Amino acid sequence: MDVREKIEKVLAEFNRLHGSEANARILSIEGDEVIIEFEGSFCATCGLYDYFDDIKWEAMEFGLELEPVEVLGAVEDDFEHGRYVVKYKLGRKPVLSLSND
Repeated sequence: MDVREKIEKVLAEFNRLHGSEANARILSIEGDEVIIEFEGSFCATCGLYDYFDDIKWEAMEFGLELEPVEVLGAVEDDFEHGRYVVKYKLGRKPVLSLSND
């Protein structure tokens, strides 16, 4: 599975868990930068940046590091809906394996 496929799986899981509040999609992957757009109503009691960090935690399940580094754009259509574009730095976490050597 290549990096794009892994990130698509990360976002599919994010959307499954948060779909009633927010959805995420890849806008671009270039080198070690990943641009992701978030759109939705977002939970008013949750911190907005928690949504961006949740991608980071989901990515760890696939052996990736996706660290949010910058909010590139924000459009708040109204009180109940918004869109945010976030840049992530991509890295790879080593996958631990246990051996009987």
